[in-house]
Amino acid sequence: MLSTKGIVVFSGGSAANSLVDVFEAVRENKDCILSYVIPISDNGGSSSELIRVFGGPGIGDVRSRLVRLIPTEPPSPERSAISSLFNHRLSSTSSAEAAAEWQMIVSGTSELWTAIPSAKKELIRSFFNLLNLEILKRSRPPTSTFDFTSASVGNLFLTGARLFSGSFESAIYLLSSICGIPDGEVRVIPSINSNFSHHIAAELANGDIIVGQNNISHPAAATALDIPPTLPPSVRSTRPRYSIDHFDADIEDANLPGSLPTLRQRNIKFTKDKDEDLPARIERVWYINPYGQEILRPANPRVITAVKNAQAIIYSIGSLYTSIVPSIVLKGVGEALRSTPARQKILILNGSLDREVGPSSHPFTAFDFVEAIARAGEQSRGLAWRPILHTSRSDDTLTTSPSSAAASLGRHGDYLTQTMKAHSVVHPGNANSIYRQYVTHVIHLSGEGTPLVDREHLSSFGIDCVKLYGRKNPKGMTYDSKALIGAIEAILGRRGDSMAASRSRRNTLDG
Repeated sequence: MLSTKGIVVFSGGSAANSLVDVFEAVRENKDCILSYVIPISDNGGSSSELIRVFGGPGIGDVRSRLVRLIPTEPPSPERSAISSLFNHRLSSTSSAEAAAEWQMIVSGTSELWTAIPSAKKELIRSFFNLLNLEILKRSRPPTSTFDFTSASVGNLFLTGARLFSGSFESAIYLLSSICGIPDGEVRVIPSINSNFSHHIAAELANGDIIVGQNNISHPAAATALDIPPTLPPSVRSTRPRYSIDHFDADIEDANLPGSLPTLRQRNIKFTKDKDEDLPARIERVWYINPYGQEILRPANPRVITAVKNAQAIIYSIGSLYTSIVPSIVLKGVGEALRSTPARQKILILNGSLDREVGPSSHPFTAFDFVEAIARAGEQSRGLAWRPILHTSRSDDTLTTSPSSAAASLGRHGDYLTQTMKAHSVVHPGNANSIYRQYVTHVIHLSGEGTPLVDREHLSSFGIDCVKLYGRKNPKGMTYDSKALIGAIEAILGRRGDSMAASRSRRNTLDG
């Protein structure tokens, strides 16, 4: 019988897909429900074209996780064919070739249908045909036409199902059912349950603001529009920077007239291999309305329920500010993370550093990752963030974290006295540490290019560290699945007994 207390994993799409088997092994051992919380703010690649024409949430990461969860045992030609169909991308070299390939799929003549039973094929095709009709209805040549280049077939299916049912979660349920994912064991939950688009913006330490997830993680074009630097941060944060170059006002799409041009681009192209450094560190991320104003969006109620009924919370590998934080800053999530009965809240650090946790001259440390999560949680609660201080047991000397002090004192130095009054100033290791309210354990790799981990510093806030030795690859370090399973189970306790918490402290493994 499944445990009523589940495991909740906050993650994005492709990076965390490599750990699906790890999380499934832990779930089986704990005999509980596993819930993946996935953000819907992606506005790049083929998702940008669907958002431009049909509106709706960014569905790429949701589709990616659902297809990755298709059972592989026992081997099944049908499941393999369904995986290939929904993972398939249309031609990236020619829009005409991509459109022709799409018509073969819609008509049922594509080789991708091989090994898919007729009944299931016709069910899937019905949603493809519905979407195809909607595309034709919205076509206004030569300006307003749908670009199929590099389109994900799975994304097209989810969009058709959402348009038919009028419900994003119904579309997810349908795709999950077709993929054969056991709903009673594994659930994919969008962080926001909505039929509308939801975009994010990020403020850098130097006051710059970047609009749109794609521009934050791997920009395709410059997004700067001068904003007087003398304006206070509260004003600057509501006035996004964007470029109006290349925007064609004649294009008719699903976005409101007057919406930010950067959120109305056609089929946004990007590369993850040549990302330039950000000019300064990202300080925070928030959601914006179609006019660029900051809003506090409520989270999907299913996310809140899953967190409040969790025995463990896991922050998976992935882009910190576009995969993890967008789900945490939503209204209700921060309070749920603080009040959940889950005793273990585990951060699995990335095996490499990307653009979001730079610049390369000042990369994020493990503590910076923890602080970003805690700050997002407090932002979710509607609270302003201040550098969190603690006092030394020996002489009560006021101190800040070394990494935060360098980046934050310039802007927040005037708040030091206020911070002492606004927050409970805690002794190192105290369970009331604001950081420990969100993260209790950090699992990390040792090797070149991995985030720096100061175990003693993290321990001063009551956070335990588990170091593992992974495998080297051209982009950094990757986790060994068996070692990671062992580390998570050592923290959680293999059978969930009452000694799990104390044993997890003794199992801060090296190797």
